[in-house]
Amino acid sequence: MRMRKKRHGNERLEALDALFLHSEGEIWTDVPSHFEKDQPLRIEIGCGKGGFIAGISKAQPEYNWLAVEKISDVMVCAVEKYAGDRGLGNLGYHGGWQAPDGTVYKDGQTWDIPMADRGNVRFTIGDAAEVLSHLPEGSVDAIYANFSDPWPKKGYADRRLTSPVFLKEYLRVLRPGGAFRFKTDNEVLFDYSLETIEASPFRMTFCTRDLHSSERAAENIMTEYERNFSEKGVLIKSLEAVKD
Repeated sequence: MRMRKKRHGNERLEALDALFLHSEGEIWTDVPSHFEKDQPLRIEIGCGKGGFIAGISKAQPEYNWLAVEKISDVMVCAVEKYAGDRGLGNLGYHGGWQAPDGTVYKDGQTWDIPMADRGNVRFTIGDAAEVLSHLPEGSVDAIYANFSDPWPKKGYADRRLTSPVFLKEYLRVLRPGGAFRFKTDNEVLFDYSLETIEASPFRMTFCTRDLHSSERAAENIMTEYERNFSEKGVLIKSLEAVKD
């Protein structure tokens, strides 16, 4: 289901622009400078409404995180959820983003959030392939792809986030020993992913067709989509593959 357009969505993104990285035409050789701490970088491709990135970034503060989402109306939910969870305020009663000191940023105003308060997540709006192309070789510690579009139509396979096209790019940006982690509810997409990864230089280190009953269930952080479908009895498939 397509998300309804967010009221004043662009203005809401502008208010929290300090939490974003923008990719227009630049090579991101200075990504670490956008974070308070120099820590390994992990990426979530397709962060959706932000439940996973908000949870895992808090559970694993020893990493910096880049949350990628191509739909701006969805990104509004993600960045506002993160900001709210980190104590950076909330939506103003009459619109805009209200900071903890009561200041409301609206009508295109941007809050220059102090670096120490921004936490360990930055967001970027864009196509995954484009964002990955900006990242230097060996600059990423891990990549997460959760419940991505299965692109079932014939001729669309290269758009799948586990296609050989994407796997090649993951191998380029991941450091040696870096991991690609994937979750889906789609059986056909999971079977396809197993085939493409087994045919790639990646080494499979974990695979299950029932994540919530596996040895990794306790450490699993669910997305909104995952929680909804698992409550309906849908089994969650998951794998991890490592670059040697």
